[in-house]
Amino acid sequence: MVAEHAVRNGVIIKEADATLSVTNREVQFGFSTYESIRVIKGRPVHLADHLRRLDKSCEGIFLSHSFTNEELTNWVHALIQVDSLVEASVRILVVGGKDPQCFITAAPLISYPDSYYREGVVTFTYEGERLMPSCKTGNLLLNYMALEAARRQGGFEALLVNREGEILEGTRSNFFAFREGKLYTAPSEKVLLGVTRDRVVQAALKNGIEVVYESPLAKDVRSGLYDELFISATSMAAMPIYSVDGKSFAGPFTRTLAICHQVREWELED
Repeated sequence: MVAEHAVRNGVIIKEADATLSVTNREVQFGFSTYESIRVIKGRPVHLADHLRRLDKSCEGIFLSHSFTNEELTNWVHALIQVDSLVEASVRILVVGGKDPQCFITAAPLISYPDSYYREGVVTFTYEGERLMPSCKTGNLLLNYMALEAARRQGGFEALLVNREGEILEGTRSNFFAFREGKLYTAPSEKVLLGVTRDRVVQAALKNGIEVVYESPLAKDVRSGLYDELFISATSMAAMPIYSVDGKSFAGPFTRTLAICHQVREWELED
């Protein structure tokens, strides 16, 4: 897939023209919100849910704009149509200020090797807490630094640990851990309320798994108190974790993959 176009405030433009000035004060301060949406078989997956979260993110940082969800929906579909998108990742970016701007762009659909799901991925912890964790904003310095630190060690994702030693979430994912048959994850007020996170919880409940909103302690994860871990995101669904800071959690990742399969099934039904 090659994106030739983008949308700026409802107008179809050339993708190369979807730019922002570096002198823009809101750009300099990261005063923006965004959403990333999977397009499968020409349909934006869970678009209404993503737009509701975009609203909450804007409200949370006092970013006012006049773009309605009906307009945003139409603009997403217009971009899909003009570039004949079948499978893609569509990103909605809203930049605040006196004259708010909305950009909708497309990129190739993010996918991962089957081995990531069969064998799990390597992760490392990183001490840090996101500012206003319930909002998906352009303030991503912590995420960038943590992910780069993990990658330098050969990791796929970094898991953010707060001052209490709790693992809250990944730099681009939510975090889940099984213990004695129950599924643990951070309380909603401490993390980004992921659209996929909601589906993961629903899938767990459908599979008869009790969900406990309690953040796992990093020291307990490293000591093996939890026996199966995974991360979730729009692009990942539910992806098993092979190791955290060198502590291994070998498969089979039966429960994680069952949840992953259910989440992907729901995408096709949306």
